[in-house]
Amino acid sequence: MKDLAVGGQAVIEGVMMRGENIIATAIRNTQNKIVIEKRQYQSLSKRYKFLNLPVLRGFINLLEMLYLGFNILMYSAEVALGGSTEKKTSKWELTFSAAFSIGISVAMFIVLPAFIFDHLKSMVSNTLLLNVIEGVIRFSLFFSFLIFTMFFDDMKRVYQYHGAEHKVIHAYESGQGLDMDNIKKRTTLHPRCGTSFILVVMIISIIVFTFLGRPDFFHRVAYKIMLMPIISGIAYEIIKLNKKYDIFFLHWLVFPGLMLQKITTREPDEKQIEVALAALKEVI
Repeated sequence: MKDLAVGGQAVIEGVMMRGENIIATAIRNTQNKIVIEKRQYQSLSKRYKFLNLPVLRGFINLLEMLYLGFNILMYSAEVALGGSTEKKTSKWELTFSAAFSIGISVAMFIVLPAFIFDHLKSMVSNTLLLNVIEGVIRFSLFFSFLIFTMFFDDMKRVYQYHGAEHKVIHAYESGQGLDMDNIKKRTTLHPRCGTSFILVVMIISIIVFTFLGRPDFFHRVAYKIMLMPIISGIAYEIIKLNKKYDIFFLHWLVFPGLMLQKITTREPDEKQIEVALAALKEVI
């Protein structure tokens, strides 16, 4: 297996790949040509040693990927939909889109479950059970959202590029070559995927919030937001350990995320694999 850790993200008609100090995005434009955008980028956790502490580095990585992900997603839309590659999304547009998306996510996955939790307190006396119920509700909302996206053709193509991203990374990590035959036989599921990360966060949240008792609605929302850096950091470390060590408990934590990837990934065609491969080759 290759030592260089490579991560990625599916975007509109393309794939972004992130290596040690390079980020490359490959997009197929309306002329059926692959456009590649490449930039140097060193993670804050590598530039500043104190940010590379366990748990903290996971939260830093999450913030970086959110920032880069939104930026590159906007760029991919411009290229894939026929816009000029010279035109850059304004900071105002990027900030508004990011704030809107984060606001919707907070409302759906933090505020709404906390509201339901608050109204169930009088009916459920066991605190652990109450947190499990809230976790199931949060997962159900997330699962329903993913199912909803499957009805849109554009999202189906994003999921195909997501599958292509995973396949080429698997082929690279296997060390058996990056030819099309080797890539096509690889699975579209990957344990380090963001989908798995979200599921691990949900599971850890149930455990952590059980120890916080039964706070009122406003305190629960505040606790969830304040503890998100710690919970996301722990989730990052678990996924990192799962790659390094063969521990059954860690496999159990990551497994639900792999199953959920059966929704967020699809079998790609050869052209989509070519795009993912073009991005990968720029960072290795």
